[in-house]
Amino acid sequence: MPDKELENLILQDPGLAHMANPSQLFRGGAPVLKEFKEFAMRGNVLDMAVGIVIGAAFGRIVTSFVEDILMPPLGLVLGKVDFSSLFVSLSGKTYESLAAAKAAGAATLNYGVFFNHIINFAIVAFAIFMLIRQVNRLKREQPAPAATPTTKDCPFCMSTVAIKATRCAHCTSQLA
Repeated sequence: MPDKELENLILQDPGLAHMANPSQLFRGGAPVLKEFKEFAMRGNVLDMAVGIVIGAAFGRIVTSFVEDILMPPLGLVLGKVDFSSLFVSLSGKTYESLAAAKAAGAATLNYGVFFNHIINFAIVAFAIFMLIRQVNRLKREQPAPAATPTTKDCPFCMSTVAIKATRCAHCTSQLA
């Protein structure tokens, strides 16, 4: 196929127009950037971004709490066990530590690290549960205040009259 025919074919197909003229790919660049800015500045996108950043920081705090504060005393109580170093070598050889097994390239089943991750997950899940519980408690609609009465009963004939009435429309008695 000659080059001119190929170029005409490409220009006829709007999906391929950018191949013949790359500037067509960004045709109307300003509206695209404006649309992206509108998308990025929507409240829920910004809220999500802030939530992801805070969640990542919270995850590091929880990981540190589990690995540095919670697990060492638990390991001490259970007989001086460091959970992060608990593993089984799948090659059948014994290694002094997990680091030595990894350095030798041995396949290992790291159940101690898995145990730490389960505890991390449980703590994060509990924290999220408590957060959502508080948010739901704050969101609960308060019962609507009792509507102020618009009518009252006439003390003489017991008919219903407007609250601002000074005389009963039914018995014409003077109301207080």
